[in-house]
Amino acid sequence: RDSRLTSAIWPTDVSLAGQRVDPERYAVIPRTLIFLTRPGQVLLQKVAADRGAWAGMYNGLGGHIERGEDPLRSARREVREESGLEVESLRLRGVVMVDTGASPGIGLYVFTGDAPKAAVRAGAEGSLEWVDTTEALQRPLVEDLRALLPRLLGPDDGPPFSAVYTYDSGGRLHITFAA
Repeated sequence: RDSRLTSAIWPTDVSLAGQRVDPERYAVIPRTLIFLTRPGQVLLQKVAADRGAWAGMYNGLGGHIERGEDPLRSARREVREESGLEVESLRLRGVVMVDTGASPGIGLYVFTGDAPKAAVRAGAEGSLEWVDTTEALQRPLVEDLRALLPRLLGPDDGPPFSAVYTYDSGGRLHITFAA
């Protein structure tokens, strides 16, 4: 019998009030970013031409966390929607707070997982490509991937990383990883 708590309903209205939701506080939009791997390769998505500022660049899979979803369930859904793959073995590898200079910012949950098979189905977000891990950094990547991929493609032997992204007055990205 599994004794882990998986769901609970607390019989009090104090819990919600204790959250102290205040519209004046900094808020974030929750998102997921997922990188699937197989030996020597990582699955990258070339962002479709009609998808805004990152069009033509390579990124991982992912998207918004929907109301009522936890980050893991959202990551699995995004993988299924964007690649056609069913992945159970996703691991949280990091959490990033993206300070956009305004509220809301972005709360990004970064996952990795082993691909159950190689065949993928591209969606409206872009085309998919298995890229050799030794060549991934040579691709035109969404800018933060040059800092993230080396952490994600290496050994998974520690706790998830924590980072903050900020932008300077010139719009340049600055990444700070917690020590």
